[in-house]
Amino acid sequence: MVNVLKNPSCEKIEDTYAEAFNGICCRVIVTADDEETLKRAAYDATSTPGTVIGRVEGGIECWLNENQTPDGRKGAIIHFWYDKEDPEKFEKELSYRIRQDILVKPFTSIFDASINPTGYINTLKHVGHCGDGYEWEEELYGRHMIVVPIAIPDFLIERELGYMKGIMGANFWYYCNNKKSVLECGRAALKAIESVEGVITPFDICSAASKPETNYPWIGPTTNHPYCPTLQNLLGKESRVPKGVEYIPEIVINGLDMESLKKAMKVGIEVMLENENVLGISAGNYGGKLGDYKIHLKELFP
Repeated sequence: MVNVLKNPSCEKIEDTYAEAFNGICCRVIVTADDEETLKRAAYDATSTPGTVIGRVEGGIECWLNENQTPDGRKGAIIHFWYDKEDPEKFEKELSYRIRQDILVKPFTSIFDASINPTGYINTLKHVGHCGDGYEWEEELYGRHMIVVPIAIPDFLIERELGYMKGIMGANFWYYCNNKKSVLECGRAALKAIESVEGVITPFDICSAASKPETNYPWIGPTTNHPYCPTLQNLLGKESRVPKGVEYIPEIVINGLDMESLKKAMKVGIEVMLENENVLGISAGNYGGKLGDYKIHLKELFP
């Protein structure tokens, strides 16, 4: 068993690291006429983290007011991530999220918000052609837009969306002994992470840390069983759950660069350290065998 240190300081942080992976990301602005529609579009489009099963995952970086968007409406900056440098597959998977979760919401539009992109996705093929050949292109709001005619006229999307290289899958765990602290501490950390530009938390508070080794390879990653509190008696010495810990939530972070990623991890962990109900901080890794990066937790606090 791992012993949790009780000193409510950085000593709560285990001497371990999070593994993180290279990925590619589209950063876009979604706008709508009203806040309710905007939130539905933003949340729906980013509600299913899916890179571990070969799909796109996303998250909301921040909300924008009318003075911060190309068309002068309420907006949100959204990330869409893919874990392989395969723009063609990324383009197809991304189109599903746009078509099924944003295009169908009344009066929505999408604009590019990339920063120093490494390439561009042409949105005409998989999104623009939803107009069945009746779509057209037009200069609007200083952008080259595709107008897709639909029953509530009309959906607008910028012709090219830039994609960037980034880092995904950075994470930290926090040990709790009651349900209330799982949610309260997790939400406080997420709020703090919102202040960091260029990052998202695709799972929010994640209750299902996984591992690559599995008895059922056809479904992909399965539960990280040594860290399941309810399996402690069954696993015996194989269990890695610290004494007194009943819950091990995870915060996963994707970021456009390592500096932003580490900053987000640090501010999130700092919030945890301020709460006496957090018994310890750790992170998920795979023995350094899979990730492109190791982010050592203690090095975040020099």
